[in-house]
Amino acid sequence: MRERPNVPPTGFLRRALVAGATATLLCAGAGGAVAAPAPPTTAAAPAATAHAAHSPYGAHSPYGAHSPYAQLRPLAALSAERLATGDLVAAAKWGTGTPIDDPAREQAVLDAVAEQARQWGADPETTVRIFRDQIEANKVVQRGLFRKWQADPSQAPTERPDLGKVRETINRLNGELVRAIAASPRARSAPYCGPVLTGAAVLVRQERHLDTLHTVALARALHSVCGGG
Repeated sequence: MRERPNVPPTGFLRRALVAGATATLLCAGAGGAVAAPAPPTTAAAPAATAHAAHSPYGAHSPYGAHSPYAQLRPLAALSAERLATGDLVAAAKWGTGTPIDDPAREQAVLDAVAEQARQWGADPETTVRIFRDQIEANKVVQRGLFRKWQADPSQAPTERPDLGKVRETINRLNGELVRAIAASPRARSAPYCGPVLTGAAVLVRQERHLDTLHTVALARALHSVCGGG
C-alpha cells in the first residue's frame, strides 16, 4: 500500500490562522485597526533559532534549539516576512499595467532555489514545491491589495517602490528559506509537522499583527512544507 505523504490539512491551518485574525479584528473594535504587516527584516530565522537556543527548557525540549518547533518556526517566520514584500511588489506594479503573474520571473526563482537546494543539501523537488506555494501566496497578497485599491482609490499607494530593490530582498529571503528547508527534513516529514507548523504560524501571525489577507496568504505559503523531502 502506498504511504500517504504527511501533508498538513491546509483547511485546518487556514481556519486556525483566520480564526486568530478574526479575533484580533473583533478585539480591535469598530474604531480599531489591525497593524499592517511588519516590513521585511533580516533577523526572522536567526531570532527564532536564538530564542530556542536560550530556552529554559533545554535544547532538545519541544521549544529547544533542536526541537521540531525550532526547525519549523523559521519557515513560518520567513514566509510571513516574504509575504510582506507582496505589498511592495503590488505598490510597484499598481497603475503601471504590469501583470501580477510573471511566468518568466517565477521560473527564474524556481530554477535558482532548486540550485541552492542542491548546494545546501535540500531536496530540489521539495524545495521547488514549497516555493511554488510561496509565489502563489505572494500573488494572493498582490491581488487582494489590487482589489482593495480599486474599490477605494484613496487607499492606493502614492509612492512606487523600486521593484528591482524589492526583488533583491526577495532573493535574500529565498536563500534563507532554502537553508531553513535544508535544516528541517526530519521535522517536515514527521507526523507532528502539521500541528507544530500551525502553532508556529499562529504565533508568527500574532507577532506580526497580520490582517486577514496576509493570514490567508500565510496559510497558502505553508501548504507544502510538511511532507518530507
